[in-house]
Amino acid sequence: MSQRDRLLALAVAVMWGVNFLAIHATIEHFPPLFAGALRFAVLAVPTILLVPWPGVKLRWLIGYGLGFGTGHFAFLFVAMHIGMPTGLASLVLQASAPFTVLLGALLLRERVTPIATAGIALAVLGMCVIGWQRAEHAALLPMILTVFAALSWATGNLCTRKGLADVPGGRVNPLHFTLWMSVVPPLPMYGLSLIFEGPSAGWHALTTLGSQQGLVSLGGLTYIVLIGTVAGSGVWSTLMSRNPAGVVAPFSLLVPIVGMSLAFLVLGEQPTWIEIAAAAVVIIGVLLASVSRPRPDRQPVDPVTATA
Repeated sequence: MSQRDRLLALAVAVMWGVNFLAIHATIEHFPPLFAGALRFAVLAVPTILLVPWPGVKLRWLIGYGLGFGTGHFAFLFVAMHIGMPTGLASLVLQASAPFTVLLGALLLRERVTPIATAGIALAVLGMCVIGWQRAEHAALLPMILTVFAALSWATGNLCTRKGLADVPGGRVNPLHFTLWMSVVPPLPMYGLSLIFEGPSAGWHALTTLGSQQGLVSLGGLTYIVLIGTVAGSGVWSTLMSRNPAGVVAPFSLLVPIVGMSLAFLVLGEQPTWIEIAAAAVVIIGVLLASVSRPRPDRQPVDPVTATA
């Protein structure tokens, strides 16, 4: 990995860490589900008009959009709205990595190494400790919703794998795939907003955008769309295309470090020492689960049985 790519990976980690502050600012003014629908609608319109179709099967694109887009952000935005600390949210979402490994083993029959298994166990242990601490402060529900957000992200990851694998030659622009995913969530998230937030809540927020809180929220939404999604995902996709995934992926572990540090400096969030220790355990577990790969079999695979 070149020095330039290392700097770019660090830049993406910072972009995504700041993204949690932008989410915090956005849902201070917008209802969380409406904010999620608006976040994707802003991307969906120019995507349909300007971005080439990625060439993947429609079912995997819908699965990616419902998992990573709808479920992930609906659970995350609601969790943060009802009290999940911004910094801890950036950490707990990293559980998507061991969840992806676990779901891959259960649903796709991917092998899991002993090191990855140990990593998953460590990450789960750390999250249980954080959940226990949250329960002590009567804030367990936001923690549970954030875990569901990570699980939804993991299901989206599996749909991404299947979608890219089903394309002949594997020639798919990952950024185009990500942008077209944004076409899926607006309608289901807006439907959830109508059910749980009411038909007037979101539109009232739009009519008061001229207020100070509204302008800050608009700035947060702009950051999420342009920097967190387009710039961050675009650079990350480029890095993944020209470097081994195991070299690039660990840089994402810097995201919760940036997120928790900024939440402390900007929002005054102060995690307990137990939560900090548990966070370190989660990061180590995620690292082990993410970079560990099964060794190839020594015996060659029969091409006939391999395609069965």
